[in-house]
Amino acid sequence: MSQTISNSDADNVTRLQIADATKAIRHVFVRDLVLEGEIGVYAHEKDGFRQPMRFNIDLTVREVAHGDALENVVCYEEIVNKVKALIAEGHVNLVETLAERIASRCLEDARVERARIRVEKLAAIAETASVGVEIERGRATP
Repeated sequence: MSQTISNSDADNVTRLQIADATKAIRHVFVRDLVLEGEIGVYAHEKDGFRQPMRFNIDLTVREVAHGDALENVVCYEEIVNKVKALIAEGHVNLVETLAERIASRCLEDARVERARIRVEKLAAIAETASVGVEIERGRATP
């Protein structure tokens, strides 16, 4: 994957150039999904404490003829629902763990070749807008 870097990105997120007609690649993404969940290793982050998190998901998807039918595409609503389901499963210690679980769920769809996942905690450190992790995972090749 090549990256396009813009100095004007106010949120300091490197935007990806994923879609590629010559390789029949589509870019499916979810931007700035904000959900509250139980996450953290510190005592004040446990016992039902919920905090806001932001998710950004970029998927490299092998294109197929979609015929204007939802079942023929990777549906971003299904991706959002997968994240919501993971949050509903309960407390997670690390944003790294949550990011890995999201990537794994995205890669369950055989059309998804790569998943870049960013998970940010929005209220963890008062002096910051967010803290978190970004990972990129791909389909294992035999």
